[in-house]
Amino acid sequence: MGSHSKNKNVTVLDVAKVAGVSKSTVSLVLTQSEKVSEKSKLKVQKAMDEIGYVYNRDAASLRSRRSNLVAIVINDLTNPYAAQLVVGLEKHISEMGLFSMIVNSGEDVERQQRLVRNLKEYNVVAFIICPAPGTTAKWTNDLNNQGFPVINIMREISGSKVPTVLPDNVNGTSLATQHLLSKGFRRIAFLGGNEAISDYHERLEGYVSAMKKGKVRSPKKYQIQSETNRHGGRQALEKALKIEPDLEAIVCFSDVVAYGAIEKMRELGKKPGKEIAVVGFDDLKDSRLMSPSLSSVKIDADKIGAATCQILKKIREQKKPRSKILVDIELIERDSSQ
Repeated sequence: MGSHSKNKNVTVLDVAKVAGVSKSTVSLVLTQSEKVSEKSKLKVQKAMDEIGYVYNRDAASLRSRRSNLVAIVINDLTNPYAAQLVVGLEKHISEMGLFSMIVNSGEDVERQQRLVRNLKEYNVVAFIICPAPGTTAKWTNDLNNQGFPVINIMREISGSKVPTVLPDNVNGTSLATQHLLSKGFRRIAFLGGNEAISDYHERLEGYVSAMKKGKVRSPKKYQIQSETNRHGGRQALEKALKIEPDLEAIVCFSDVVAYGAIEKMRELGKKPGKEIAVVGFDDLKDSRLMSPSLSSVKIDADKIGAATCQILKKIREQKKPRSKILVDIELIERDSSQ
């Protein structure tokens, strides 16, 4: 006991060690919680007196206030669009005088929950989350109700009461499909994405509605789900050609899926953009540089960032933000669909 001197370097851990209790028990005593027994309370108080620990309530009060940190929880940082999205978000967050912390859930809802649980300890200003598959409305609503504002981006959670920023996915694939129909293509497939994510349903809806509007038959077998990566694109294109050997065009869930489909075309001796027209979604920077240059639906990451921070500003001003912001998209026509 005598090894402890009465100085400012004494910590809660020292108190816990001397008292023979956990750090959390010491914290409960310091915050005057009723959850701790009288016996434990006396142990902690005795240890504090013995080693000279002084609880600074002013410092604790400062710590309990919100920091200048905004937590960005991205669903998949291996996706090239995620980098563009993070740059767009970070720029506008920085302009607000705030700082960003970026973490990756890897499309794993349990990992997402663990990350958020840990980040709460930093008293973040808000969570900006691109939800992993399986994210529930209850989870986002509970987090918001606990005093941690949540803004969902890119994906919508049914029943969630938190504000959401989305690209206009339905209009995006509708424009892409209308573009292909205007070129005279009729056997058009939709490749990529899966039912676990909301943007798949939205992008599929745009394709289906445009096909119906164009009075072109679009059987469900032309709607091929796959992983949202190059491998998924390769597999989806191979499956589509088995179903429809005379396939004329494809609308892809993302540019990355389109990249995989184009690779598979070349492997099969088909000329992308000549024998099969291709339109992607995201408009990654590489898409304009490839051969043929890829037609794509452009989601402006800067606009996503601006819309998100528009909501964040309202939250900080304690004003009610818009429940949903749809960000305009643009179809960029290039060689792959001429």
